[in-house]
Amino acid sequence: MTLNTSAAVNIAHVLTEALPYIKRFAGKTFVVKYGGNAMTDEALKSSFARDIVLMKLVGMNPIVVHGGGPQIGNLLNRLGKQSEFFEGMRITDSETMDVVQMVLGGLVNTDIVTLLNNHDGRAVGLTGKDAQLIRARKLTFTRNNPEMNVPEIIDIGHVGEVESIDIAVIDTLIKGGFIPVIAPVGVGEDGQSYNINADLVAGKLAEVLKAEKLMLLTNTSGVLNKQGDVLTGLSASQVQDLIADGTIYGGMLPKIRCALEAVAAGVGGVHIVDGRVEHAVLLEIFTDAGVGTLIRQAV
Repeated sequence: MTLNTSAAVNIAHVLTEALPYIKRFAGKTFVVKYGGNAMTDEALKSSFARDIVLMKLVGMNPIVVHGGGPQIGNLLNRLGKQSEFFEGMRITDSETMDVVQMVLGGLVNTDIVTLLNNHDGRAVGLTGKDAQLIRARKLTFTRNNPEMNVPEIIDIGHVGEVESIDIAVIDTLIKGGFIPVIAPVGVGEDGQSYNINADLVAGKLAEVLKAEKLMLLTNTSGVLNKQGDVLTGLSASQVQDLIADGTIYGGMLPKIRCALEAVAAGVGGVHIVDGRVEHAVLLEIFTDAGVGTLIRQAV
């Protein structure tokens, strides 16, 4: 195919704009939480895979952490089991945990690995149970009950939080030129499996690895002000102010708290990226404009 001069100049401009970022981030670790529309739309899946593979080819170390809530819900429905939630967390009994492991560690993880490998990547799938990558503890909730003298403990089953992460297997894969793809299932001291929120796993992994960037793909444009405009660059203190005045609320809060914890622990920056945009990852990393919100400890 012959390019006209204008198209060729545009390509050259994009490449020259990307070059400083490629030099700056060579050898750096990027943790990318993959989910939402980017995981279900075929065009977005392809562009995501090419983005991750290109990052690896130019010397970066991308690590993918994925969710799979809709896929878990679909399989539970097919099995005649209704999904139940408490404060956004899936109530996970033993039978549901079996489905979670089947979907996250099997179907979704292998699909992503295959997707990356079909785009000339060298991806390897893991769950947090492999090589004791993610040590988990049971997540419990309490709430006040006027009829009781002490807070009521709410048990939501095999739902966990990250207790510790052993990055030995991640280091081995990175040094071998592989792209780790991680399903957010951890194991407790008692040998029990735990379903963990993928954003939380990505955040903790970025902290332990001292990652240059944590990227959270979402189905929103980023953090919005009260007028609906995207806020492209925020400090941790500015984010706290936006929470306090009600600008940030609801479903965005867990991601924001994850971002604040990550930058406080030394992660270079957290990007909340619009995964509905093709090549969102590359646009956010390699261009001056970006397609989301960058949160740093200080701006």
